[in-house]
Amino acid sequence: MAQGISAVRLAGLCGDVRDGRGPAYRALADAVRVLTADGRLPSGTRLPAERALAEALGVSRVTVARAYRDLRDEGWADARHGAGTWVRLPGGSGGVDGVWAPGPVDGGVIDLAHAAPAAPAELAVLARRALDRGTAELAGHGYGPEGLPALRAAIADRFTARGVPTGPENVVVTGGALHAIGIAVAELAGAGDRVLVEHPTYPSALDVVADAGAVAVPVSAGDDAPPQTVLPRAARQTAARVAYVMADFQNPTGRLLDDDARARLVQRLARQGTVALVDETFAELDLRAGAASPAPCAAHAAGEDDVVTVGGLSKIVWGGLRIGWIRAGRGPAARMRRRVARAQLGLPVLEQLVAVEVLERIGALRAERVAVLRSRRDRLAAELARTLPGWRFRVPDGGLALWCDLGSHSSTALTAAAPRHGLVLAPGPRFGAGHAFTDRLRVPFTHPEPVLAEAVRRLARTVDDVHGPGVPAGPGGADPATRAGVVV
Repeated sequence: MAQGISAVRLAGLCGDVRDGRGPAYRALADAVRVLTADGRLPSGTRLPAERALAEALGVSRVTVARAYRDLRDEGWADARHGAGTWVRLPGGSGGVDGVWAPGPVDGGVIDLAHAAPAAPAELAVLARRALDRGTAELAGHGYGPEGLPALRAAIADRFTARGVPTGPENVVVTGGALHAIGIAVAELAGAGDRVLVEHPTYPSALDVVADAGAVAVPVSAGDDAPPQTVLPRAARQTAARVAYVMADFQNPTGRLLDDDARARLVQRLARQGTVALVDETFAELDLRAGAASPAPCAAHAAGEDDVVTVGGLSKIVWGGLRIGWIRAGRGPAARMRRRVARAQLGLPVLEQLVAVEVLERIGALRAERVAVLRSRRDRLAAELARTLPGWRFRVPDGGLALWCDLGSHSSTALTAAAPRHGLVLAPGPRFGAGHAFTDRLRVPFTHPEPVLAEAVRRLARTVDDVHGPGVPAGPGGADPATRAGVVV
């Protein structure tokens, strides 16, 4: 059995279960179910004693006991006399326990929890070319944690073409962008070191920081508190070693920083001794027609060690192509290659060969992907505006999702009810710390347009199920990246 969670911590994750949207016991059971499903409560986590949790939540012990009973009846918890109650994933739930990643879904179920587009048709052709190219590799031993020279050169050339002169010695090949983030955090921050993260942010980045033993410090950033201002201020106040940022179509808000903001951000962080760890996973997903993309953050750095950049092919090509990279100064890059080598003696050769083919065709692949996503984004925005007019959102210039303000609707309650309507959702709090963003929902536009239209119809039925038919969302709340987060 995993270790337990304190009553205070669980209450912080669950939020106010007495918000009047339904019985408190049901709100508590829904919150625990959602926390278990999205990995924040790994299976086996022991729940607090009923009396302690009731006190932390400000409810009766009967309320907690009823919630625990419902969780057991529905297969989301087990109990043993003298050992307490612990959460578990019901059989056949799919996925990997405690991990934020897409899992298998039943036929007909629409996954709106993860922004994971299907592969482009051309990828099959490029894979066959990679097989032909790989014939010569079969004569060798197949090991090589440093990455194929051809791939490192192709990644370096791509950075150079985007305005950041880069050589293969600056490149670390990894098993995807998340692996790259993990390697970079482990290199840049030790146990107990502070890592600034935007609030909201990419959920798996929070998990990686925790796994490294570092302390994530959430910093609210938005129109009234831009990252180039609040992150350096927080770095000065906390002596943070690293600041994890997404300058390109931030996940989940979709915000894009211009060149001036990028320059101010990285230079001000550097003056505080804080390395900017820049996630460029969405950098190629600029959906603006004819607009020039800002230069990479590394182009604005005064020193080569001020910025470490990570990226990968999962969003621009396919999640099943687990190739990512790190761009860093020569010294840090060499140390990070050693970290990769200690963990795995060889990266998948065939996938690297496919990645070389992909990077040689990145312009055409990007154009195809962008055209499709632009159309899907506009369709989703139109369907939501027509079907759920009380929800508010900005149509982003790029990325893969809309970040919706639900007004008085609860994304946690919707997530708990969604499976009854053939949907998988990710609650807003999964993108932050504690129970912030309960009134926010990220809705990806990665599915084909007819599927998106059906998904919105199912969302509307879910809203009616939770809040009653015809009940409007009510006035929207604060901007998702300002008041809901933790300001340092």
